[in-house]
Amino acid sequence: MAHQTSHVSEKLISECRQKLIQAKTDILNRVKEARMNLDNDDKGGDEADQTVRVLAEAEFLSMHERLRNQLFEIESALGRIESGSFGVCEETEELIEPERLRAIPWTRLSIEGAEIRESVDRRYAR
Repeated sequence: MAHQTSHVSEKLISECRQKLIQAKTDILNRVKEARMNLDNDDKGGDEADQTVRVLAEAEFLSMHERLRNQLFEIESALGRIESGSFGVCEETEELIEPERLRAIPWTRLSIEGAEIRESVDRRYAR
């Protein structure tokens, strides 16, 4: 599969690597900031304050899980750059569209591959 990556230009790979590293930094900063805000919250207060704090913690955990998944996708994409398989669709094994890579550099699927996967997911969701 690595031979196909020669069709993904070095310029595009470099551009995507920069975007991936920037996205990773942004996510890590968001998690750090959210955790600090949560830790700085006053632990006292009445029942309403405590309810608000519990909801904020639940929201933080939900956001944390989403960001953790995104971080995993970013790390995987950086790994694919290193291994030479970046930009190849997991579903069709064709090259992913450059515009799509620029928009979502961690994507594993071309537009066609995403549609195939979606229709398979819908079929099994019933």
